[in-house]
Amino acid sequence: MRLLACLLVLVLLLTVLAPRIRPRLPPGYDPFAPLSVDDPPTFVTRYKLKRLAADPAACLAALDRASAAGRISFVALPDAAGPCPLSSPVRIRGFGPVTLSSSFLASCPLALSSAMFVGQAAAPLAAASLASPLARIDHLGSYACRNIYHRRAGRLSEHAEADALDVAGFTLADGRRIPVLQQWRREDPAARYLHAVFGQSCDFFGNSLGPDYNAAHANHFHLGMRGFGVCR
Repeated sequence: MRLLACLLVLVLLLTVLAPRIRPRLPPGYDPFAPLSVDDPPTFVTRYKLKRLAADPAACLAALDRASAAGRISFVALPDAAGPCPLSSPVRIRGFGPVTLSSSFLASCPLALSSAMFVGQAAAPLAAASLASPLARIDHLGSYACRNIYHRRAGRLSEHAEADALDVAGFTLADGRRIPVLQQWRREDPAARYLHAVFGQSCDFFGNSLGPDYNAAHANHFHLGMRGFGVCR
């Protein structure tokens, strides 16, 4: 709550000073500039994503721009009713040249954050540290109408809103597979890649939970939209 309050105060200050400082602000720091998946993540990015979550039309417009730039492939779907309703969900089919083990259902903000994460972190790190392009992201899914940890009672999981993706590993263009479960505890280039990717994921999602968080996350990275920079 304290971080959120600070962000709101900062946004208000930027609003008051906007006429003077906006021409000098990079788009990633301008709260009034449309979100681009190519903008580096900043504290303003979280504000923009929260704002887009309440404006489905603007969020889908940002996804359309990302699609036109070749950063994401997706299909917009109709709203879903039921015990876990979805507003303006999309089905993600890939991120530019990076494919998926299967398509997945996502909220519009999760789709944008995921495109930023893949394009600015996961793919560049693979090419730089493992000398092979990232070819595929292997995942355990996104949407599931359930409570946290499948408990019979309690609050709904982020997965119930298609607001989180569980990444199980990565596959490189040269055929190497880097599963979280087998590689996280090792000391080799693939393990270092996983740790670097997880560390950078914290800049793109509201919360990133990995194998060091608890046993339930031993085999995947949970990348979700709730919170502000929770990284465990």
